This record gives sequence, C-alpha cells and structure tokens, in this order.
Amino acid sequence: MKLQNIPEIKLAVVGVSRDCFPAALTKKRLAAVMEEVAKAGLSGVVACPVTIEHEEDAMQALEWARAEGVNAVCVYLGNFGPEGPTALFVEKFGGPAMMVAAREENREVLASDRGDALCGVLNFSYSCGLRGLRVHVPQYPNQDAAGAAAEIADFMKTARVVVGLRSLKVFGFGPRPEDFFACNAPIAPLFKLGVNIQENSELDLFEHFHTMAPRKSKIDAIASDMARELGGGCKWPDLLPQLAQFELALTDWFENRRGAAKYAVFADKCWPAFQTSFKFVPCYVNSRLAGRGIPVACEVDIYGAVSEYMIQCATGLPATLLDINNSVPDDILPAGADLRGADKRDLFMGFHCGNTCSSCLSGCAMKYQLIMNRGLEGGAEPVISRGTLEGRIRPGDATLFRLQSTADCRLVSYAAEGEFLDVEPHSFGSIGVAAIPGFARFYRHVLVARRFPHHGAFGFAKAGKILFDALKLLGVDDICTPLPEGLPYPGENPFAR
Repeated sequence: MKLQNIPEIKLAVVGVSRDCFPAALTKKRLAAVMEEVAKAGLSGVVACPVTIEHEEDAMQALEWARAEGVNAVCVYLGNFGPEGPTALFVEKFGGPAMMVAAREENREVLASDRGDALCGVLNFSYSCGLRGLRVHVPQYPNQDAAGAAAEIADFMKTARVVVGLRSLKVFGFGPRPEDFFACNAPIAPLFKLGVNIQENSELDLFEHFHTMAPRKSKIDAIASDMARELGGGCKWPDLLPQLAQFELALTDWFENRRGAAKYAVFADKCWPAFQTSFKFVPCYVNSRLAGRGIPVACEVDIYGAVSEYMIQCATGLPATLLDINNSVPDDILPAGADLRGADKRDLFMGFHCGNTCSSCLSGCAMKYQLIMNRGLEGGAEPVISRGTLEGRIRPGDATLFRLQSTADCRLVSYAAEGEFLDVEPHSFGSIGVAAIPGFARFYRHVLVARRFPHHGAFGFAKAGKILFDALKLLGVDDICTPLPEGLPYPGENPFAR
C-alpha cells in the first residue's frame, strides 16, 4: 500500500553557467544528467529550461519553478557557475536545495571545454554563507552524469523529510502519564522548524469517539477490514466494532482538523485512564494508522511522533516507535547466530505494547496488554486491556532515530543503523531483537549521557544518510552517531573495559 500523508517531491535541476564560460557546456552536461535520471527511473525530476548566468535569469528560473509546482531544486554547476545569481535563486526559492557539479569527462575537454567546477563549488558555498543559506552539498560534490543522478535520487528523499516537516501538524491528546516525564520536552523548537502542534484533552478525543457512533456503515466496513487483516489472529471479534469506531474518530480528526498543514501525526495518551474510559487499548488502531502513513506515538510523545514521521519520509515505508527496552539473554540466540557485525553486548530488544503495523511483523495477532491487565484487571480474563497487535518484528535492515529538545530548547538528534535479527524474542508485545554495531557504547555515551528518552523511532531500511542530511538542512547540527572502537565519545573513560 502506498503511504498517504507524505509529500510528493517535484525536483527541478537548474543549470548554471558563469558568463565567461560557454552556456552550451552546462546545457550539454545537464542533458547527460537527465539521461541518467531517466535510466534510473526517477519520477518527479524535471530540467529547468532557463540556464542561470545573471540575476535576471535567476528570476526567470524562479518564476518557472513556481509555475511548475517545483518544491525542491538541484543547482547543477555545469561549469564554474555564477555564485551571486545562483545563491540569489536558492534564497528566493526558499525550499530544500542541493548543489552538484560536473566532473571533466576526459582528456579532450581539458584544452578548451574545461568547466572548473571545483572552483565554482567553493565560490557558491561562500556566497551561500553570506546569505545564511543551508544548501545540501554531497560528500563528493563533483560528479559525472551517473553520479549526479544518484545524488539527486538521495536528495529527493532528504527533501521529502524537509518539505513534510515544514507542513506538519501534531495532534496531541492528554498530558504525559505521571511516571513518564522522560519524553516530555519543550515544543518551541518544533514551531521554529515549521511544525504546528495542537494540544487537546483526552476528553476531546473521548467525546469525538462517541460522536462517531451513528456512522454505523462506516464502522462496519472498518471492522470487516480489521477482521480481514487479522485473519485467524482475531480472538475477540466482539471488540472490532469498538476499535473500528475509535479508528474512525482518529481518521476523521486527521482529515478535518489539519487546518493550514498538509500532513499530520498523533501523540496520544494511552494509559492508565484510557482503558477504563474507552474499555480497550488503542494499540492495534495505532498500528493500522501507522501502516497507512499516519504515525501515532504512544504516551503523548510529541517528539517521538515527529521522529516517526521523519523516518517514514526518509524511507517511504511505515515506521514505528519502540522502547529501547531490555537486554538479550544468550540462551535465546541460536548456536552460531549471525549478529550482523554487532557484539552480544550491542543487542537489545525494541518493544512496545502493540503499535507496530502488521506489514512490519512476522506474523501477528490481536492480544491484550499484559502489564495493564495485571494492574487494572488483577490478571483476570482481559476485557479493558484488549486491543494490542503483537508479533515479532520482521528481520531486516533498520534505522534507530530520534529528534529531541533539551530542557533549554536546543534540538539534538541521533541516528544509528543496524538490523532486526531473525531471532524469537520469547516475550510479548510488538518486539524484536535489534543488532546495531557499537550500540553498547553508543547507548552509554549518547543515549544515557545526553539524556535521551527511552522511546526511539525505527524505520525498516538504512536511512542514516538521508536523515543526517535532512537534519543539517533543517539547522540541527547536534547529531549523534555510533563511533568506531578506538575513537572515544566525549567523556568516555579510556581505562574502562
């Protein structure tokens, strides 16, 4: 299923040419890049018909981009390029921008058709600095046509994160549970990124849930779809109409309360009063929305919801929010288990009650929340604790990510890549054994030392590069990543074993 709730990127490749170089050189090289774009099957990439040499060209290119609905640009230095007009174009455009420059093709061009783009990159970078612009510059900015197309492909994912975040609304319901202050953080930095936040009471959601009751045909259709998805994993079909009514309440709120925003996510209070009021837990419904591209973060974790959304935009896949939860005993690991480059100390279990969508699980069933059942129902036959979606997280690539504010309103972040292993967790909830090389030290000297909360957003692909570049464009420079052995973290004891 194609995800809703994420931007479609239309990226323009805009050629630039310094007026003492032949503009034909840029046009020729730009045509070669577009040929590679077509070979790669990249949709949504168009070439600007205007080559920028002077400020007047920059304004013409800007007018064309706006008329075409372009929301991201790649400035292509086919030769040295005019740094002033190019930076002016990027400034006036206002959306996510990258630059890439042409490599000299062969020995023959050096005599008369040399582009001198290494110089151009330096001057353009300086000019952007004068204007305070953030422009994505690839690790290796000077590329042949195929390399430029590959960088454009990655940047489209980066741009999707930035464009989505700048038109995102977070619907929050309720304050955080009393003993879970850890995910609470100042929200002012999110407004500065362009994110809007609508905070509501749990009573607002409870009332809206009840207003959905007359829409019986819609509720029945959702319940039927739930039964189809669960198959034999539905132990309590009597619960489906209630869950369907709750799903309708959330989707109705999503569709009708976004206001000026194009996209939205939820951060909802889900215990302890939720069960006693609604008479079920919301986890399965949350999983279904996440599977369609509308993350619902547990425990009113606003930054968790934003982090899920960012990693969803980066991967184009559903994301989830998990506790960085418990260690992995040796006796659950198969003999000779491939830990995918991690040490046993680096293994941990990512867990939550049942919010991970079915497409991200290796088999699933609707169950009940064991911990809440003990606390609220005394371990008796579950009634109000029913409604989780449980199963083992499917093995494969994963990225652990979080954007967070410090108490003094500074944005910090981390990203780490690894895999979920094909190992049975022997536990409950939506849960999987994660292997991230170097995680033991990363956990101690980043997550603990930097006081990150216990929730982490997980995407089911390697997305560290995309997220890192997106954070830089958004102005978040404090980005933590795992360090290799031999390179100490700040404050790490060099004598520790």
